[in-house]
Amino acid sequence: MQPGLKKSPRLLKRPDLRKDRRMNMRVELSLSGRFLIDGADDHGLLTRNISCGGAEIVANLRPDIDSKLICYLDDLGRLEAVVVRATEHGFAVKFNVTSRKRDKIADRLTWLANYKQLGLDDERENPRYAGGGPAMVTRADGRVIQCRTIDISLAGAAFEADGPAPPLGEIVTVGNLTGEVVRTLRNGFAIRYLHKPKDG
Repeated sequence: MQPGLKKSPRLLKRPDLRKDRRMNMRVELSLSGRFLIDGADDHGLLTRNISCGGAEIVANLRPDIDSKLICYLDDLGRLEAVVVRATEHGFAVKFNVTSRKRDKIADRLTWLANYKQLGLDDERENPRYAGGGPAMVTRADGRVIQCRTIDISLAGAAFEADGPAPPLGEIVTVGNLTGEVVRTLRNGFAIRYLHKPKDG
């Protein structure tokens, strides 16, 4: 390096936060359950929204901030949590779970948020993928395509279909969901949801 010349600063690579945002996406999902504080009597609860990292809870009792809870949620089971803030209708918690458990919660929430809207059975043994569940996709011109669900996520779904797939950009409906075709597959297509799923 020549005297008097400053070394160029290294460009730091920005972390890819897309996965984290997806994994911690909050879902408006009402799950009933109960919680215990320090092993005392249990209290009923209902989630207003939930992610794999925490939840907003509706309850008659509002524990103090930083209180440690044991929560039992329908469809999710036992979760350790800590109260992080009070809300208008109750309080919010952060789950104290391992990364493996967090992934399982994300899979289950993805399934719970989608299976009713897609008209699928609740396949508890395989929560992320539809496992060949049938779906009726209505095209923009009113034609109905009988498809097989390949997989679903909080942002969209992929389908296998006999015959030509709808073109990119076409707006289709599946149950109560509306989506835009964003990708064509070898024997099907994928859609991106255009609005949040309606209550089933």
